[in-house]
Amino acid sequence: MPAIERNRLAAAVALAATVLLSAAVAAQQEAAGARDFPLIKRYEGSRLIGYDSRPFDAAKIVVGKLSLGDNGQPTADAVRTLEGRHTRLLYLAPPQRSSLEVFRNYENELTAKGFSILYKCSGEEQCESFGAELYRVLYPPTGALQNNELSKVAFNVPAEPHYLTATLARPEGPIVVSLYVAVDRGTAFPETKDRVAVLLDVVEDKPMETKMVTVDAAKMAKDIATTGRVALYGLYFDTDKADLKPESAPSLAEIVKLLKGQPDLKVYIVGHTDNAGGFDYNMGLSQRRAKSVVDQLVQNGIAADRLKPAGAGLIAPVAPNDDEAGRSKNRRVEIVKQ
Repeated sequence: MPAIERNRLAAAVALAATVLLSAAVAAQQEAAGARDFPLIKRYEGSRLIGYDSRPFDAAKIVVGKLSLGDNGQPTADAVRTLEGRHTRLLYLAPPQRSSLEVFRNYENELTAKGFSILYKCSGEEQCESFGAELYRVLYPPTGALQNNELSKVAFNVPAEPHYLTATLARPEGPIVVSLYVAVDRGTAFPETKDRVAVLLDVVEDKPMETKMVTVDAAKMAKDIATTGRVALYGLYFDTDKADLKPESAPSLAEIVKLLKGQPDLKVYIVGHTDNAGGFDYNMGLSQRRAKSVVDQLVQNGIAADRLKPAGAGLIAPVAPNDDEAGRSKNRRVEIVKQ
């Protein structure tokens, strides 16, 4: 064998050995900076091999059996996107444990803490369809935790899946938990083969730290006079809901001020969404949100015949929906002159 080929082979062997060694170390150690979520104990003997926590982010949860839609993606009615403080934890359970045993322990822990189970399934037949497996939605390669080699390839070949979504009401805001448990049948690393992996996502309701300044009535009037419309980002709704949140009050007050200052002005109140969810779902949600704004304005003394709610759904974005920055710009309410 030529020297250059021997050198390449030696380098490849050394790289493989390094990766395997780092995986072995990761299986025995906690991910750097990782810590358990305070309310939820880990399964005894588990290692926290992946961790991420963000003050405000989006997270997917599953609320029904996954199946493929006409677009080749899991159907939107079984998947929801939540927003808030997002903590993601990836555990490796000790050897010789079944996924059902680990799952039941977590389920019992959650119910003992007062969580209500919103959705639960066990096994491929209950949870998934071919091409629409849980791991594709919850832990795709593009969304894998990057703490170490094990976290990057978790759920590569999952089997015996169990899943639940649960919620806990608290004075400071609700918590939603997504729990995915499966056996790793992959052979990439002997440390994880036939061991149970646990993916725990916790979303705490927390308003986004918005940089958008409440648009005052004078600015609304100016924009409507020049462009026929004004986009508002100070009207807040919970994910997948149409009820206005209390922090919407300043913007509502400015809209009332605008309309009382121009008694002849009639407007459309138009709801807009991002692209999370299907077309029909978002059209309906945006219509309901627009109607909610109209109802609040009527309660504040604006004549109903001056207001018409409309839902544009996801068909009129002002930014790409590729990331949260773009999606947050598309979630808005517009006032359009009739």
